[in-house]
Amino acid sequence: MRRTAPEGHGPVRFGPPLPEDGLPVLPELSAVLAAAASRGAHEPVGGGRALREAACGHWDRRGLHCDPDRVAAAPGSHALLLALTAALGGDVLVPRPCAAWWAPYARLLGRPVFHVPTPPESGGVPDPYALLETVRRVRAEGGDPRLLVLSVADDPTATVAPPELLHETVEAAQGEGLHLVSDETWRDTLHDPHDTVLLSPAEMVPDRVTVVTDLAGALLPPGWPAAVARFPAGEDGEDLHARVLDILTALDARVAAPIAAAAGYALGEPEAVTARVAATVRLHALLAAEAHAAVVAAGALARPPRSGRHLYVDLAPLRPALTAHGVGDAQELEDFLGARLGMPAPGGHRFGDDLEAPRVRLSTGALVAGSDTERAECLTSPAPLELPQVHHALSRLKSVFDDLRDEARRWEPPR
Repeated sequence: MRRTAPEGHGPVRFGPPLPEDGLPVLPELSAVLAAAASRGAHEPVGGGRALREAACGHWDRRGLHCDPDRVAAAPGSHALLLALTAALGGDVLVPRPCAAWWAPYARLLGRPVFHVPTPPESGGVPDPYALLETVRRVRAEGGDPRLLVLSVADDPTATVAPPELLHETVEAAQGEGLHLVSDETWRDTLHDPHDTVLLSPAEMVPDRVTVVTDLAGALLPPGWPAAVARFPAGEDGEDLHARVLDILTALDARVAAPIAAAAGYALGEPEAVTARVAATVRLHALLAAEAHAAVVAAGALARPPRSGRHLYVDLAPLRPALTAHGVGDAQELEDFLGARLGMPAPGGHRFGDDLEAPRVRLSTGALVAGSDTERAECLTSPAPLELPQVHHALSRLKSVFDDLRDEARRWEPPR
């Protein structure tokens, strides 16, 4: 397989965005945005009082009390993480794999980024012993690790870290004096909330954790950029909040007034919003389970998806078939699968995994096709997987992986 020109695959410019839900915009959200369209004045840096109070209400309902004066809003979590990384200084630690957009901001600031392995059962949260080993090694080599970014409900692996693992990792990070940024973008997208326990690090170490939530995870369309950050109480949290606001001011990173109105409405969680979130989560849980069954039946490896709109697939068992097609690394696998599936399939190297590892993230939003009416029908149908457009997309996914399984068997050496 001819490799695409490398300049077409920059790690930042061509990095994969947050997975979309593939659904029409909620009409009530559109109405709020339209009503605020005439607001031409700037929102204050860090968000207006109404937006910050709405964010506090959102967190209060999840057991995380906060003060509006310790909240900052920005046009997307990217701006918040950039500001936090600049404000905290030092080297950055992230899990392997991790969200594609975490590492580039540290590198943009000239900060070293160190990937820490995650345990076999889940992604998003580093193994505590690997974390301690990495911190000590970095310091022995003259580094200055200060920040650990993690996500309990994880992109890209779609797993949810168990509380006991999180406790151990947070305890290890606290013992090493690290500040934690907890990306909780996907916390409201648990596929089975009654069978999955999600605990925020901020509940364990209130004075050393900043929580960041991109509203594109559950509440807003990805094209309406808005994110909020909850800073720790205490003097250190106050100083960090002030430094982050200074950086956001220098960047002029403000939430547009109409978007702020829609974000405040969504954070208030009226019935229309909560009903849409529940229906969206149900749909993507069904899609993720079906896609997971298809790739595992073909011989690929994937942790069962527990949150979000994606799953992370390791095609190492299918390597003989990939090699026969000239696929030797994750970039070539991204090109190959993207063309065969007709949907984005970003390689694991986008998420900090080794280029040689044949891994990809598949997004369930790409399986929701058709017109706005057809996509909206997916939310109300008692059997959305049987709708023609969804059935076709899933059949194509299954066919591609089944073909790879059959080809891998033909290329296996005789025993």
